[in-house]
Amino acid sequence: MSNSMFQKSLIGIVLGSTLLAGCNDSTQTATDASQMPPPEVDTIKVVEQTIHLKTALPGRTSAFRIAEVRPQVSGIITKRLFKEGSEVKAGQVLYQISPATYEAAVANAKAGLAKAKNNEESSRQKEQRYQRLLKVSAVSQQEYDDVKASWLQAKADVDVEKALLDSALINLRYTQIRAPITGLIGISSFTEGALVTAEQANVLAVIQQIDPLYVDIHQSSSALAKLRKSISADNLHSNPTSSLTVDVFTDETTDKPITGKMKFSDVTVDSGTGNITMRAIVPNKDRNLLPGLFVKAELNEVTLNKAILIPQEAVSHDPKGNAIVLTVNQQNIVESKIVTTVQSYKNQWVVSSGVEPGEQVIVRGFQSTQPSASVHFTTVEQVLPQNNQQ
Repeated sequence: MSNSMFQKSLIGIVLGSTLLAGCNDSTQTATDASQMPPPEVDTIKVVEQTIHLKTALPGRTSAFRIAEVRPQVSGIITKRLFKEGSEVKAGQVLYQISPATYEAAVANAKAGLAKAKNNEESSRQKEQRYQRLLKVSAVSQQEYDDVKASWLQAKADVDVEKALLDSALINLRYTQIRAPITGLIGISSFTEGALVTAEQANVLAVIQQIDPLYVDIHQSSSALAKLRKSISADNLHSNPTSSLTVDVFTDETTDKPITGKMKFSDVTVDSGTGNITMRAIVPNKDRNLLPGLFVKAELNEVTLNKAILIPQEAVSHDPKGNAIVLTVNQQNIVESKIVTTVQSYKNQWVVSSGVEPGEQVIVRGFQSTQPSASVHFTTVEQVLPQNNQQ
């Protein structure tokens, strides 16, 4: 045998051995893969419970009542009778306008009334005399009618003078500018010696009642529509607006909220922001809240009688944006299910559809498996938030 033929035979033997070894390795790998145990995953068992949903929204405080103090008569301010920033009572005198002119007007009205009363009395007596004379035909009917008309005119003059006196007394009382409501009074825009005019545009001061206090809460119309759609399900119960409670938090009262009640929800949507304004009323006895303060408000909006909670880490999204969870069926096979989430609740998602009570939802180890794969699962206890938390 020549050397070239021997080399070719040797190469063939080596290649054959190599291919045989490769086939043996592939077969061994496939055998090992088929004998690998299914991956371990942790699951929770879906249960139903009753929870109370709270929605945290931004809000801003506003005064319960606001009164702008303005003069109702003209004159010079002679006294300011309050301390700026203090609480004033309804009816309390705040400013004194010089009353001299109005006192003179009252005196003049009283004199005019006295004159009119004397004239009316004289006319009345004359009418009575002419009435007796008419009975004996001592005067004509025309003469009596003229006297009676004069008496009636005198009575009307008395009424006119009474009205003038009342008006003068009212203007005199208006020289004492009083607080229309009880509340905190702000800065005085005018001091003693200033000339003010009746019903002027510039206010003298502003009084705000801050106990109780309004909290205006803003919620997006889209979020409200989603919530109302969810409420249409049988397992949701919406509290009426009049019975909603609101917890108001500020930086100073984070641990101890002030609880109030919802008064109404606006019927229009703000065209600029797309928000709906809701108004709550809260007690403010300690004056911890001031008008214009930004706060966080938590609304106890909805009671879910058959709520299903899924940990947020167990929920993912498919390319279409659908929320999905992985479940394990009775044959230990993984299934992918689309779920509908209502809103978050602490570290859970509130799910209204897609899974049923008793199903096993994978919460840990889902990265090592996929739908249709076989797994070995261990049911772990689900830590559920308390009803008074969110």
